[in-house]
Parts: sequence; structure tokens; C-alpha cells
Amino acid sequence: MLVIGIAGGSGSGKTTVVRAITEQLQGRVVVIPQDSYYKDSSHVPVEERKNINFDHPDAIDWKLMCQQIRELKAGKTVEQPVYSYITCSRSTTETVTVEPAEVIIVEGILIFTCKELRDQMNIKIFVDADDDDRVLRIIVRDIAERGRNIETAIEHYCDTVKPMHLQFIEPSKRYADIIVPQGGHNKVAIDVLTTTVEKALKQKRGKKKKNG
Repeated sequence: MLVIGIAGGSGSGKTTVVRAITEQLQGRVVVIPQDSYYKDSSHVPVEERKNINFDHPDAIDWKLMCQQIRELKAGKTVEQPVYSYITCSRSTTETVTVEPAEVIIVEGILIFTCKELRDQMNIKIFVDADDDDRVLRIIVRDIAERGRNIETAIEHYCDTVKPMHLQFIEPSKRYADIIVPQGGHNKVAIDVLTTTVEKALKQKRGKKKKNG
């Protein structure tokens, strides 16, 4: 299997890049989103949950995420957790069944901060975008999907998203094999990426035939 890591700041266009690669490979891809692996906070009082820093590496259950990717690479099916941003809790009754695939895409803002996870990746991609573009997308998303209004969305960006981006996400760019500027709008870069992935898959198949 080929494991591709796609990182980048919030609102950088990672989802667009993931979608483009997925469409190009037509059914040979499974996507593992970092957002499914936030630690459960249902034990935290409701009023305090809004203060949880989701942009800090400590918010992620890296142990479970790394374990499930290892299992997928070994050809095993996994039960991916389901996390709700609204309740800040992980479902105890619901999971998503994920089958192994030829390509595993691991996607999230913090995935390059975990060495154990990085070491499982064959290709590491960092999706870059201007801060102005990102902040607009973040505010729109927080209002539409995460129960915030314009004031709380701006406050959250200034207090949490921006400082964590500067402290953890931007520095993790140095681990990338490929940097995609202009986020998901860079069609040329996306075309190059899909070509690179196809080439890497062919090389892996060639090695498998040679060793088989």
C-alpha cells in the first residue's frame, strides 16, 4: 500500500487536494481524517468544552490513529471513531468501517507533528495558502459547521487557530516532500501530484512482482 500524508493549515484547501487525488485514482483510495481521532471530552463539563484547543497535538489520539493505519497496511479492516465538534465527544455506539485500499490518504492539520505517524508515510504533502484566504474559509466553516457566530469565530481564530498554526503547523512544513502553493486552487500542482502518486504505485507493483 501507498500511504500519503496531506497536511496544511486550517482552510488551506486540503480537502480539495484530497478530493482531486481520490477522483483520479477512482476507488483505490481510503481517506483517514485526523478529525476522527480527537480525544473524547464528554467527561468535561459542557461549558468548559468550548475552551478545548483542537489545534494542539495533545488533542489527538495519536496512539489509536497510528495503530489503525498499521492495521490497514497489514490488510485488516478497522473501525474508525466518530467525533462530533458540536458535543466535543466521541461516539460510544457508532464507528465507520474502513476497508484496506491500495492508497491510504492521511489528512489533517497536525499529522506531520507526530513522528510515528510520519514514519508510516511514503509521500508527505503540505498544502499552503495565504493567511487571508485561510481565515475567511475558517470563519465561514466555523459558523456553518461548528455552532459559532461571527464574533466567537473571529475570537477562536485569534486566540487558538493562529498561534497554534505558527507554533506547530507551519514548522511541520519542513517534513513535506511536496509543497502545494495556493491550496486547492493550484490545478497544475494537483496534476503533478496525481502523476507522482500513479508513478509511485507502478513502482510498488513492479517491486511486488519482482519479489513475488
